[in-house]
Amino acid sequence: MTQRAHGSLIEVDGLSRSFGDLKAVDDVSFTVPGGLMTGFVGGNGAGKTTTMRMIMGLLATHGGGVRWNGAPITADIRRRVGYMPEERGLYPKQKVLDQLVYLGELSGMSAAAAKASVMEHLERFGLGDRSGERVEKLSLGNQQRVQIIAALMTTPDALILDEPFSGLDPQAVDSMVDLLREHAARGVPVLFSSHQLDLVERLCDRLVVLAKGRVVAAGAVDELRRVGPERYRITVAGDAGWVRDESGIHVHDVDGTTALVEFTDPAARQRLLRNAVERGDVVDFARQVPALSEIYREVTA
Repeated sequence: MTQRAHGSLIEVDGLSRSFGDLKAVDDVSFTVPGGLMTGFVGGNGAGKTTTMRMIMGLLATHGGGVRWNGAPITADIRRRVGYMPEERGLYPKQKVLDQLVYLGELSGMSAAAAKASVMEHLERFGLGDRSGERVEKLSLGNQQRVQIIAALMTTPDALILDEPFSGLDPQAVDSMVDLLREHAARGVPVLFSSHQLDLVERLCDRLVVLAKGRVVAAGAVDELRRVGPERYRITVAGDAGWVRDESGIHVHDVDGTTALVEFTDPAARQRLLRNAVERGDVVDFARQVPALSEIYREVTA
């Protein structure tokens, strides 16, 4: 673990960027704490890639800035960030090992250290026997693995990854998840975008949701779940259709013996339970923790 990485913090403060009349990123602010994985989600055109490019200094800002541990981020710090762009940047004619070692040397690693790190990562991704092949001979999924290795092999102080799981098979996803968790355990900030909300939910400690260039939700995943309405699922022995006639309740769905409800009157909760017991057995009654997909739909509606 490097001392610089431990407990580091990326702060995005009021970033804005326009392309002509289009406001692609509009006063975007959020933090990426060290030691945690932050998911960056939003629909196509929401501004995720543009924001990441501004964080990395690849695109000029039209407002706002980026801080690293409280001070403006510098080119030297950005060189220590493992970045995976949306557009992959591999040399198709070059051999896998030669290319990755070269990229490691550009980042300041010795040739020997770069080779050792590359071979370790290739083995972890099941590509140990493909190191001498040209990149163009690999499948798109394996090329994605090589691109990931380029971002991770230098033991970076932070990770900014744009759709790193795109095109990966389940085994490669698991390998990638393990690697990201190892880097987070070193204390580095990890920010990655993904359209795979089930994967984001599985991985992330924190979430930033963009819609039309603006942050519409940000914070710990558990906190965002508590912000939404409290919904309860009740399962009874017989048909649950009678729940629709109860007062103080908004019924979201009834499916046979099960109903999903929201209480508009706090007293209705106990009243519903009493009425259910009088009608027969209550098989289950519990608050439903909303899935990330539900949170996403609510905040981007």
